[in-house]
Amino acid sequence: MVQTKLLIIGSGPAGYTAGIYAGRAGIAPLLIEGIQPGGQLTTTTEVENFPGFPEGIDANELMDNMRQQAERFGTKILSNIVTKADLSVQPYKVWLDDGEEIQAQTIIIATGASAKYLGLSDEQKYMGQGVSACATCDGFFYRKKVVAVVGGGDTACEEASYLAGLASKVYLIVRKPFLRASQIMQERVMNNEKIEILFETNTLGLYGEDGVEGAHLIYKKGEAEERKYDLPIDGFFLAIGHHPNSELFSQWIKVDEQGYIITKDDTPCTNLPGVYAAGDVADSNYRQAVIAAASGAKAAMEAEKYLKENE
Repeated sequence: MVQTKLLIIGSGPAGYTAGIYAGRAGIAPLLIEGIQPGGQLTTTTEVENFPGFPEGIDANELMDNMRQQAERFGTKILSNIVTKADLSVQPYKVWLDDGEEIQAQTIIIATGASAKYLGLSDEQKYMGQGVSACATCDGFFYRKKVVAVVGGGDTACEEASYLAGLASKVYLIVRKPFLRASQIMQERVMNNEKIEILFETNTLGLYGEDGVEGAHLIYKKGEAEERKYDLPIDGFFLAIGHHPNSELFSQWIKVDEQGYIITKDDTPCTNLPGVYAAGDVADSNYRQAVIAAASGAKAAMEAEKYLKENE
């Protein structure tokens, strides 16, 4: 059994930043990296919108820098995953994949949110080479190029509208014969001359030599008018939603109907004393690295305050 004042679960911008701040405060936190060290940001290539890097920075390099910075200030990092938790009483308990039990006075949950994918093998094949789940992160690389966005809800319409300001052409691939988005978002994409909506269309796969060059599509699958065709594109954006990684804690932590952890006002505080949520696991709106990092800093500061008040 391992005991710690502060346990940080997750290693994206939120988790590592929490480690930096808590380490500098002399807490010596323990951080569990999880299944994807560096978090979802590592699925992209270059990050151009993180402050302090005017020429951009490789996503993996950025996260490795954060990791080293957290370690420099005394954060102990374990390459493992949390498989079980018990937040019914303090000290809070979690168990790792190897069976190790950890008891913590405070916990920062920074487990992120996973983008939903179509389930095509090509999505992983071209990840970072034309496939993206974040238009705000990667849209800049497709200036004056042709891209496709998959989805029919508000997020898909927002991504398509954003990309239309950069790309020369945006295809919105919608499985149903209608959009699920709010009326204002529907009007926005329908009135944008750069956006073409492909209703009743599914993606069968992607193709390209050194990156995405096009998509294999099927129109009215299973119907008499079924038609398969190839659509030349430079980028393929998934906008079918995100899934917050909160299941392990939702028995004790309040979450909304989508599973995002509910925090109090503009703080990372949850309904449990000494338990905080940072990053995308509590953010269904922005999902940006710089915002996740800021929330990690706030969570560490709240944890430091709590520990001092409850010595």
